Amino acid sequence: MPRTRALAHARVRATVMATAVAALLVPLAACSSSGTTGAPDTKMKPNADDRPVTVTVTPTGERVRAGEPVRVTAAGGRLTAVTVTDAEGHRLTGKVAADGRSWVSARKAVPGAAYEVTAATRSGAGTARTTKAAFTTAAAGQVNKVDWRPGTGTTVGVAQPISLVFDNPVRNRAEVEKQLKVTTSNGTEGSWGWIRDWSGRDRVDWRPKAYWKPGTKVTLNAELNGTDSGAGGGWFVRDYTTSFTVGARQIVKVDLDHHRLTLLRDGETVRRIPVSGGTPGGDKRSWRGTAVLMAKEGTINMNSETVGLADAYNKMVDHSMRLTWSGMYAHAAPWNARWFGNSNQSSGCIGMSDADAAWFYAQVRPGDPFEITGKDTKGVVAPGNGFGAWNVPWAEWKGMSALR
Repeated sequence: MPRTRALAHARVRATVMATAVAALLVPLAACSSSGTTGAPDTKMKPNADDRPVTVTVTPTGERVRAGEPVRVTAAGGRLTAVTVTDAEGHRLTGKVAADGRSWVSARKAVPGAAYEVTAATRSGAGTARTTKAAFTTAAAGQVNKVDWRPGTGTTVGVAQPISLVFDNPVRNRAEVEKQLKVTTSNGTEGSWGWIRDWSGRDRVDWRPKAYWKPGTKVTLNAELNGTDSGAGGGWFVRDYTTSFTVGARQIVKVDLDHHRLTLLRDGETVRRIPVSGGTPGGDKRSWRGTAVLMAKEGTINMNSETVGLADAYNKMVDHSMRLTWSGMYAHAAPWNARWFGNSNQSSGCIGMSDADAAWFYAQVRPGDPFEITGKDTKGVVAPGNGFGAWNVPWAEWKGMSALR
């Protein structure tokens, strides 16, 4: 064979071999973490640390039960960020754990919502990816609502509690109480206590250990949305908030034995007023203990039949100040003028002259305590009959919390 022909065959074989080697190298380069296509080395081998991160979201599916936090976990890498948003753009906030393996929402998934979850991850090799998931929660079959006091932006007296009354029974009291956050401007000590409202409904009040300090600013954040009341109660489907300020230290002393009312402001006597309390010896007696001014209702119709006293009276009454749900008021009672200061002859209320009632009405505010004493009364104002929590000793009141 001529030399030139042998060389030509050698070149052809070399070319074929080079092409084959290059063909083998291309897929290896495509699997490498570096993305290079040069000579093979350790970076071009499949990298176990660069496998996709496995993300798990709980809950999952359609119409799942509400009332649980959203949980996101990662396997084979780390979570770097998680967002959970409902269809209205509201976010469930949370925090990625220090090891990057999990995230839990601070709030619970609420009933009747559609959620989208976006999880950003990073593999062991540093590759960033995003995973999306979605789920919906079942609608609430029954809704529980709240009536709360005091109203936001108000200035109240030093005995005003925070009071929540529920439309439906609350069986999961500890779970509900955990969602009630009270913040004060001066670290006031206080406690929730569960009681039965005069209406028969479940109620929880927060009162300080002692009367509020004047000037205290108070905020309640009731983060109840997504909380289950328990059997027969239904779900809460909204949050509630209120904030208020405590005004001057005003205390009303009512001495039924001496038929006298005294207004004290910051420890000083402002005025003494002759009064007539409830008639001794029967159902017309007044209550004793600490009652809290609930509302200034002005001129109202008072009908004895609404408080179980048959047809004793039915009249319009001026300067009416409600002290209990059972119907005890302080008010103007000019028809009883001859008894002011010397005898108790009312149907349970604390009556005074028109002039004194007008002046007194202008001085007091809801939340002011009326400390009532007297030998012949119906008994002590109960916690649920208005704001009677002050008649419960502090240690006993703390024991009425579901979180004790």
